[in-house]
Amino acid sequence: MRKDVRILLVGEPKVGKTSLIMSLVSEEFPEVVPYRAEEITIPADVTPERVPTHIVDYSEAEQTDEQLFQEISKANVICIVYSVNSKKSIEKVTSHWIPLIIENTDKDSRVPLILVGNKSDLVEHSSMETILPIMNQYSEIETCVECSAKNLKNISELFYYAQKAVLHPTGPLYCPEKKNMKLLCAKALTRIFKVSDLDNDGILNDHELNFFQRTCFNTPLEPQALEDVKNVVRKNLNDGVCDNGLTLKGFLFLHTLFIQRGRHETTWTVLRRFGYDDDLELNQDYLFPPLKIPPDCTTELNHNAYLFLQSVFDKHDKDRDCALSPEELKDLFDVFPYMPWGPDVNNTVCTNEQGWITYQGYLSQWTLTTYLDVQRCLEYLGYLGYSIVAEQESHAAGITVTRAKKIDLQKKQTQRSVFRCNVFGDTGSGKSGFLQAFLGRNLRFQKTIKEEHRSYYAISTTYVYGQEKYLLLHEVFPDFDYLSDADLACDIVCLVYDVSNPYSFEYCAKVFKQYFMDSKTPCMMIAAKSDLQEVKQMYGCTPLEFCRRHKMPPPQSFTCNTTAAPNRDIYTKLTTMAMYPHARLRCMCTCNRCTFCLCQNFLNSELLQTVRAKLYAVVLRRHVSQADLRSSTFWLKASVGATVFAVLGFAMYRVLLKPR
Repeated sequence: MRKDVRILLVGEPKVGKTSLIMSLVSEEFPEVVPYRAEEITIPADVTPERVPTHIVDYSEAEQTDEQLFQEISKANVICIVYSVNSKKSIEKVTSHWIPLIIENTDKDSRVPLILVGNKSDLVEHSSMETILPIMNQYSEIETCVECSAKNLKNISELFYYAQKAVLHPTGPLYCPEKKNMKLLCAKALTRIFKVSDLDNDGILNDHELNFFQRTCFNTPLEPQALEDVKNVVRKNLNDGVCDNGLTLKGFLFLHTLFIQRGRHETTWTVLRRFGYDDDLELNQDYLFPPLKIPPDCTTELNHNAYLFLQSVFDKHDKDRDCALSPEELKDLFDVFPYMPWGPDVNNTVCTNEQGWITYQGYLSQWTLTTYLDVQRCLEYLGYLGYSIVAEQESHAAGITVTRAKKIDLQKKQTQRSVFRCNVFGDTGSGKSGFLQAFLGRNLRFQKTIKEEHRSYYAISTTYVYGQEKYLLLHEVFPDFDYLSDADLACDIVCLVYDVSNPYSFEYCAKVFKQYFMDSKTPCMMIAAKSDLQEVKQMYGCTPLEFCRRHKMPPPQSFTCNTTAAPNRDIYTKLTTMAMYPHARLRCMCTCNRCTFCLCQNFLNSELLQTVRAKLYAVVLRRHVSQADLRSSTFWLKASVGATVFAVLGFAMYRVLLKPR
């Protein structure tokens, strides 16, 4: 909505421009009329539309042409005043004033015009027969008002119509010549209909109509009022009502009827509630609400946003196969001005056997967009009408800004659900295969992917200790000298080398030493193509020795050359390390040499199992009576047993681990 309205009155001398302004202000006809009234401002609280209104007078006797042109350029609406008893002043409307205004206004920004026939008290007939052809000739003319400054006839109505012409203009909505709604208006209302059609059946039922009415006008319709609306549509349009609900044709017809009957404000209220500006484009403030994201923080969708996106998926998955076919996906994005997802999305998230995006893949893509480009995500939520359907103040209400990663490290816990893994490796090392394997695709499937549809991202869910998390894999382009901050910012680093290529490991070692050796980001080495014969790497030490030297887990064998879907255990390990970087897990193997393995061996040793079994038999399996529980001897035995167990464990720790 505009912050204010500026009304300019022009016309021939002596037609009563100044008298109209003074009659409005003083509510009586002035005895003495100056050449020109000073600019007045009507406060917002006394105007019907609650908008401050500035009224500007023009006098040929006191102002130059240059001043007139400046006032025309600043005006939001221009009232051309003529005298109903002066044929000359009426002729000047078309011969002078309208061409002058059109010439001095921007062609792209149409200024509405209102024809004002003053001094109607002096004649018994109306001038409308003369004015109607002029109104039909110029689409800029909003309306014509006959009034009398002397009798105060239609004075307040005149300025109300002028204000209304600015706030609720007819021009963008309706074409008087064709008597049809304009294309942009019909397109905007079609999107509004589809957003309001919560079950996507092409009909607004009573529940949806009431939701729409409450959303736009803050009040539901009474049952009888609903029936009256539908009856009006039935009488004028055969297919406007179907199954006792309003169809798209009926919805558009209703708004055409509102416009034709001069109720532009009804249609404009709907348009503005759904985010449209005066040019019928979605407002930037609507699409991009403010969202502050501090450094080192990430963005995720919250629970309410996921529920909304699930409802959007459900209403477009018409065959209930938990996947979106190309037709269903096109229908979903029909409320967008463009198709937001390209063919690379099918290689970024999970799909079914037909290559259709699954429910999990759909949510994963939304999660990816939110994490990488939250402004784009806000824009998409705006097109879908999230703030309206979910009844939120703005789309930003669907976004959670996580706390800084350094706080997570300090507290040794995180509330984040999305973790980024940057995948480094030399050309041909198997990075792309590693990403696609995460989506359940083996080498045979990967060979069918077209190069132009290739994606450098892969995202899906993993489970860590029963919690569902998103792991985002990003393949970093192997240009060692040009790694950006975005290439280095992640929760875990994955270094991939080809076991069959003797020169593949060197790249991983260089990347680690230059960028990650002194960082707190956990790293994991992946020995890709493990189905091929392993060769000695042409580097100063073996990959295993390199990992031990730098306190990394040993290289993890991986292959996507399988008949079924590749194993996903490695991705769970990556997510676990990303969630708990403070834990610094050094090993995920059975090498029997590292700290992790020695602890595991100790916990599984025969001696420890025997002690545990004895304690279990004595304390738990022994019949314990009420007398025993009251006996201090019983509790003394239990305490001694627990103490022996603790001392033995500490002694084993010192013997086995401390020297290392």
